Amino acid sequence: MANTDIVDQWAASQDLPAWFVQAMAVPREEAFVEVDGARVHYFRWGKRGKPPLLMTHGFLAHARCFAFIAPFLAENYDIVAYDLAGMGDSEIPADCDGDKRATAMVTLAEALDLFSTPVKPKIIAHSFGSGVALTAMEMAGERFGGLIICDLMVMRPERLLAHFENGGGPPGSGRSDRPNKVYPDYDSARGRFVLSPPQPVQEPFLLEYMAYHSLRAVQDGEQKGWSWKFDPMVFHRNENDMAKWAQTGQRIVDLPHRLAIVYGENSKLFDDDSAAYLRELGGDHIPMIAIPEAEHHLMLDQPLALVTALRSILALWRD
Repeated sequence: MANTDIVDQWAASQDLPAWFVQAMAVPREEAFVEVDGARVHYFRWGKRGKPPLLMTHGFLAHARCFAFIAPFLAENYDIVAYDLAGMGDSEIPADCDGDKRATAMVTLAEALDLFSTPVKPKIIAHSFGSGVALTAMEMAGERFGGLIICDLMVMRPERLLAHFENGGGPPGSGRSDRPNKVYPDYDSARGRFVLSPPQPVQEPFLLEYMAYHSLRAVQDGEQKGWSWKFDPMVFHRNENDMAKWAQTGQRIVDLPHRLAIVYGENSKLFDDDSAAYLRELGGDHIPMIAIPEAEHHLMLDQPLALVTALRSILALWRD
């Protein structure tokens, strides 16, 4: 499919910087592949046979959070960015839990021939997607060339407890038995789009881009309007289990495969103390790079700095 984002309704109303326009003009494919009986939506940049990269996003987000990042890597890599099950334009299979999501990540890489080159595919994942990728690496890490975690929630046990007791938790919450609300028009729906955890962004047009592609026009009987793309069944499994999240730091440190962490210097979910905590657990071998002036949604704050960090890590991981 041809690129459409630059000429769509959203783009036509924006004053876009040259770097973004140029990035979105880089050729890409957009398609679906079936995984476990469900259609998975993905984008692909670069050339087959180049070192492969697999990218995925945070909770309730979609692959387009990498749509303006991946083009800067496309000259040297074969890149796939996909929507996690039940998010973006991907369907969700029955009883989709963390292990199924991780298995689907490996199956997707197989289906798109990412394991067919001499260089093993590397994973770049943000937030919730990093948790999926961490499990996939625990299951089949020998098949991948490494994992770059982007701002996954990691806290000392006492900080994590306080975070949950104060109403925090991993980004995103909702009920699987409640259908997505239909709003009468785009502006009404857009007004309900917020980031989790809440933060201002330094590139507001990127927030508008993510919001626009998080919504879809719907016709529900006589009701016509706009609604969220994500399937409410993504809330069916409890991802806010504090005991599970308390294990994340040790799981990262214990992973016997190549790993790096990129985080927003001002993130509320992973900060300098999180990095210190991982080192205390035995993670001195893990590169941990802070993106200045960025919070949790670092690609919406400092997209080009994120590109630079990713390029630097990948340059050191040539094999």
